[in-house]
Amino acid sequence: MDRETLAVERRNKGYNCAQAVLCTYCDLFGVDEKMAFIMSEGLGTGMGCTLATCGALSAAGMLAGMKCSTANLESPNSKGSTYRITREIVKEFKEQAGAVRCRDLKGIETGKVLCECEDCVRIACRLIEKGVLK
Repeated sequence: MDRETLAVERRNKGYNCAQAVLCTYCDLFGVDEKMAFIMSEGLGTGMGCTLATCGALSAAGMLAGMKCSTANLESPNSKGSTYRITREIVKEFKEQAGAVRCRDLKGIETGKVLCECEDCVRIACRLIEKGVLK
């Protein structure tokens, strides 16, 4: 099964969008699925149900950090490369989904849903495959 389908299955199983995405790719970075699940739990429904940044998109940013970080605690030196990848993911996510905030994606104020959660998860997975895993 491809990772995009697995992420959607996790979302449908009850994982929040961030958990669904992060748990689907965590093995590639040596992170245990249970730990990824715990780490991303607060990012659901736009960070703690505040309808802020989409959880699937937030997880993509976390994965960009996992890919690019040198983990140099004494002299952090890898933020630039992480930020570049994350900016590109955010830009493309917005182009494809119509927004980056959960509130806007779900059409809370407008009544017009721009992108369902499953589709946000799919988009995030495609962008991870394209930008983080290349």
